[in-house]
Amino acid sequence: MAAEDKKQPIVIKRVIKKAGHHGGAWKIAFADFAVAMMAFFLLLWILGMTDDRQKAAISEYFQNPSAAMGISPTPPYPTEGDGASPSIIDFEGAIDMDRAEEMAREQDEERLESLMEVLEEALDKSQALEPFKDQLLLDITPEGLRIQIVDRENRPMFDLGSDRLLNYSQAILRELGAIINAVPNRVTITGHTDARPFPSADYTNWELSTDRANAARRALVAGGMESDKVGRVMGLGSTVLFNRDNPQDPINRRISIIVMNKEAEDAMYETTAVEYDGGDTSPF
Repeated sequence: MAAEDKKQPIVIKRVIKKAGHHGGAWKIAFADFAVAMMAFFLLLWILGMTDDRQKAAISEYFQNPSAAMGISPTPPYPTEGDGASPSIIDFEGAIDMDRAEEMAREQDEERLESLMEVLEEALDKSQALEPFKDQLLLDITPEGLRIQIVDRENRPMFDLGSDRLLNYSQAILRELGAIINAVPNRVTITGHTDARPFPSADYTNWELSTDRANAARRALVAGGMESDKVGRVMGLGSTVLFNRDNPQDPINRRISIIVMNKEAEDAMYETTAVEYDGGDTSPF
């Protein structure tokens, strides 16, 4: 019995396992999600800052980033070097908006200069335009290509005090309409008069210049220019004289057609938007 009492007691240890650590996998997943959301909001911001021309160029790049040109909703930007479509996306994936806008301006300038060359050639070759070469004035302005059709002594564009175009004036405008329609740019049409006061108190040079601008618009459209190319039609009366030294000079009576560049077109729409947003549109 004494030997049995000296035996060591048996101790049983029970190991209680606690819940294991989850590790850092969730942090990686959350970081991926945060990066994806940042990319998404960056994409929304870029789309909100780009116009239709730039979106078309972006679409062109992603549809076909190789040397072969794809098809986009609007004409792509001009190619450089070996003819490959130029990427407007830098190596970090951010869109170079300044370069895209510069390319658009260059394309606009080249298009208007080419149009001016076509018009000058038409003046030399066209039977309808050649006799009136001295009445068609062409120049490049900050707004675009300006085409002015002016009156000459004994050779007016309209009947005296009327918005009715004479036959040769109508022929000139119709031929111009077909040529202008070859470019996508929009146009503004402005009527001008000399400083002779109109004999009627109810119908002044303001109404006359506006009606003549609209008559020119109709002739351009009749010649083949699409009607939706017209951005603005207005009459300025005798406020902008061609010959300021002689306010009654026939050359002051003229129609001015500006084939607008992109910058002038954007400015026109911004001005129109301000005019609409600036007033109270409430019906009450």
